[in-house]
Amino acid sequence: MSATPPRRALQQGMTLVELILVMVIGAVLAATLTVFLRPAIESFSAVRQRAELVDAADAALRMMVRDVRSAVPNSIRSPDGNCFELVPSSSGGRFRRERDTTESPAACPAGCSAALDTSMATSSFDVLSELAATPAVGDYVVVNNQTGGDVYSGVNRSQITQVGSAGSFGRLRLSINPQQFSPGYDGARFVVVPAAEQAVFYVCSGADGTQDANGNGRGTLVRLRGYGFNAASPSVCPSKTAGELMATQVLSCRFVFDPNQGATQQSGFVTLQLSLARNGEVMTLNLGAHVRNVP
Repeated sequence: MSATPPRRALQQGMTLVELILVMVIGAVLAATLTVFLRPAIESFSAVRQRAELVDAADAALRMMVRDVRSAVPNSIRSPDGNCFELVPSSSGGRFRRERDTTESPAACPAGCSAALDTSMATSSFDVLSELAATPAVGDYVVVNNQTGGDVYSGVNRSQITQVGSAGSFGRLRLSINPQQFSPGYDGARFVVVPAAEQAVFYVCSGADGTQDANGNGRGTLVRLRGYGFNAASPSVCPSKTAGELMATQVLSCRFVFDPNQGATQQSGFVTLQLSLARNGEVMTLNLGAHVRNVP
């Protein structure tokens, strides 16, 4: 009996109808995904972009507020709403007003204590309080800044020439270029201005409230420092913008300084507004800070 020949394997494949059906189903799924997923993806991208704008504006404003709060009293000058100038300090404390009288003249010779006497020029004085940061040679001492022009003109400012040990009960002894500070001032307070900073100008440049072709703000916010002290009060914002870059894609800025906030007139107030625009997304932050008027 002869063996039955093996059956050929059936060849399987897709018919034209099945191929068209798969293509139609795929197109429907793609369209569905596009309709439902695209808004979600765009929303996620917009949220991330707004968060990045918030972070950028918040970092810039907090830096500005830090300088405002540490500024030498009455040192803020603002020619218009796009810029303002101030003199930030690194520390401050109390100085010795009178010589140490707890010891006899024999036990406490002339160098035992150094006082800052406002009736004459002072070349060294003892610091009686702890300082947030130790001053360095080249930094500036400012005493009793009553008006915006004093610290800039130098009538109450002197540069430190030596930092040494103080006499009895003192923390430090600061030697300075001889300077007579405000006669009659009895507050016994001083502040230290870093030599690397000196006066500081925040300048918002090119922010005209319009966006470029990509939906970005046209302006920048920069921090100028180390240019010295200008006695004349600025009438316009500086044209120089090659300073420390604080923010880009700036849509608009608004800086308002009220030198006499409240009934007591002991503090001022600075209002800071910064708007950024990126790819059509616009974000605006407002921040305020009190300013000490009492030196």
